[in-house]
Amino acid sequence: MKKIISSMVLLTLGVLVVSFQQDKTVKESIARGKEAYALYCQNCHMEDGKGQEGVFPPLGKSDFMQRPIADLINIVLKGQSGAITVNGVSYNNIMPAQDYLTSEQIADILNYTRNSWGNRLKGMVTPEQVNHLRE
Repeated sequence: MKKIISSMVLLTLGVLVVSFQQDKTVKESIARGKEAYALYCQNCHMEDGKGQEGVFPPLGKSDFMQRPIADLINIVLKGQSGAITVNGVSYNNIMPAQDYLTSEQIADILNYTRNSWGNRLKGMVTPEQVNHLRE
């Protein structure tokens, strides 16, 4: 019985350590993403993530940001053209490909935007996911 309890305690501690490390990693990614966003995204989507209605869509409190992570990565890597609807407003502008950004920068920017301005989306974007879609 003591062996089972000891094993359960060790397993619980292991889960807590991994969970804490993931939280720390996400927070670090978000901090880096905020800096990269300011350099590469803010001109169009604005510092507050509200975009410019009818011209550049909002990222904050955005139904579009709830798309699958792979879709968001591909939009950053390959760009976006054609009509889209975000929060009920139509946008038909071109977002150029940002494939010159490193995989870490793309992951960090997406982690930042998915966790800012009212967005609280589960799942961390990783550089490995970006690399996979670059191929």
